[in-house]
Amino acid sequence: MNNTFQSLKNYFLISMPHLNDPNFEHTVVYLCEHTEEGAMGIIINRPSSIDFTELADHLGMKVEAPRLASEPIYVGGPVESERGFILHTSDKSWGNSLCVTEEINLSAALETLENIAVGNGPSSYRIALGCAGWDEGQLENEIANNDWLVCEADLDVLFNTPSDMQFSAATKVLGVDMTWLSPDMGHS
Repeated sequence: MNNTFQSLKNYFLISMPHLNDPNFEHTVVYLCEHTEEGAMGIIINRPSSIDFTELADHLGMKVEAPRLASEPIYVGGPVESERGFILHTSDKSWGNSLCVTEEINLSAALETLENIAVGNGPSSYRIALGCAGWDEGQLENEIANNDWLVCEADLDVLFNTPSDMQFSAATKVLGVDMTWLSPDMGHS
């Protein structure tokens, strides 16, 4: 057992400019789980071309809360890309929600989406298709390779910041201006 392991659950991973993976270019990932066996997170700043109405129609749900109609569904990551994940505040939860922190839950339940569709959902949420996953040691190696900046998650950035502003908002939590970073590190 590795005594130096530190869980990054409830942290943001902010992709560095040199990360050469189209799935994660210019992304912020919220880590929902991180153990010595691996990690799982949701990309929070990549809206898909699907909106809530389209998802609800596909699932045979009626959308009763008008503000939801054009609410974007996010690309949560390349793993299980057909599966829905809902990151949400814990003011409401359902039996199969995973408690990430006292304030944040993760659900993949249809019941959660049905409650959101009728206006009975949690106060804040982000719906994504797919997730990001890392095998044992993989994330730690990527961090050691400087592929990711790591900072504590910020609820305001997670739920209240527009997706096109989340990347810069997350880096500001660290006090970093990403425009100064180049993908060509070490070259002048």
